[in-house]
Amino acid sequence: MKPKILTTLKTYSWPLFWADLMAGFTVAMVALPLSLAIAIASGADPAKGIVTAIVGGFMISLLGGSRVQIGGPTGAFIVVVFGVIAQHGYDGLVIATFMAGVILVVAGLLKVGNLISYVPEAVVNGFTIGIAIIIATSQVKDLLGLSMEALPADFLEKVPALWEARGTLGLAALGIGLGTMVMIVGFRKLAPKAPGLIVAVAITSTVAALMVLPVDTIQSRFGDLPRFLPMPAMPDFSVDRIVELLPSAFVIAFLAGVESLLSAMVADRMSGGHHRPNAEVLAQGFANMGSSLFGGLPATGAIARTATNVRAGGKTPVAGIVHAATILIAMMVAAPLAGYLAMPALAGLLILTAWNMSEPHKWKSYLSAPMADRLLLLLTLALTVVTDLTIAIGVGVSVGLALRLRRRNVPPADWETPER
Repeated sequence: MKPKILTTLKTYSWPLFWADLMAGFTVAMVALPLSLAIAIASGADPAKGIVTAIVGGFMISLLGGSRVQIGGPTGAFIVVVFGVIAQHGYDGLVIATFMAGVILVVAGLLKVGNLISYVPEAVVNGFTIGIAIIIATSQVKDLLGLSMEALPADFLEKVPALWEARGTLGLAALGIGLGTMVMIVGFRKLAPKAPGLIVAVAITSTVAALMVLPVDTIQSRFGDLPRFLPMPAMPDFSVDRIVELLPSAFVIAFLAGVESLLSAMVADRMSGGHHRPNAEVLAQGFANMGSSLFGGLPATGAIARTATNVRAGGKTPVAGIVHAATILIAMMVAAPLAGYLAMPALAGLLILTAWNMSEPHKWKSYLSAPMADRLLLLLTLALTVVTDLTIAIGVGVSVGLALRLRRRNVPPADWETPER
């Protein structure tokens, strides 16, 4: 239950601080555009993503059980957050996030962190691919610059609506979006340690501004970004709202727990460390409670940003704290500039994020898995896309655990390092 930062500070030194400082700054440059894009794709104000990265990221590093975990808003939450906002309003999301935090704190105190490893890997892979499909299709409108009154939330309605709007294709938007994607891939191959995400988005957005291209920007769609954190405030609870939002709170808590512990396991394999699962779950709980008090989104351990932190030389949770502080400084200093970021550029960034989430390099191995695992993956994927995560996770976990009991003596899932 002891936070890793208390352990690492006993032997902390200036060389370690310098390594954490450089890694924290690097990962902040990756987290900044992602946080904005994830918030927008979730149906929220882009500033909410920044608030979540600052508050959630700080608390996950301060209280967490991993040396190198980086927290903040993640793509896995886009679908559930969009659905909660659409059905219950943003105030409903804030209440559900706070409740999810309480659930995670209780789970941490009950030491159920180790039980996450018993969730079938096929279920996690299935809803991750399903989420990736939904994220990618939600960004097609901005990538192509299509003119539509409103993009339907339901996948089965969204695809025909996008096809009907194909005649409104904006070549300028498509060029900016594809250019951003090409540059991001190029940076990953040629300079993997460079903050390619923010550089690519910044370059293509600058081109759009200088050439006065007819593309939407953050500022044109959402107005000016704030330069300071909002004052914290307790959500407006009522018995009816708590009962109404409890299913969403459990889904957020489940996703936060699975994503954070999977990320921590990946970090252990990359860094040679050993995380404390119950401390990590506890930190996720306090981070989500803290994020909701500032009006932020759900927060969890971010696999891609954690991997970036390890590759950049991060050694202790101080790197995550530096990452949160860097984003706060960027918010205070460069908020007006962030307003010029082009929506097609952010759409291209999210589509690549969705592609990486789906882990295409592992698709071949899925085909060689036992038939029951393949069917479980497809079932969870299909339910995620055509229904919602509550049903997909509930059915997937139930069927998966039933299969595990049927097989008997099956060890906990041995997670492989995902390339997200």
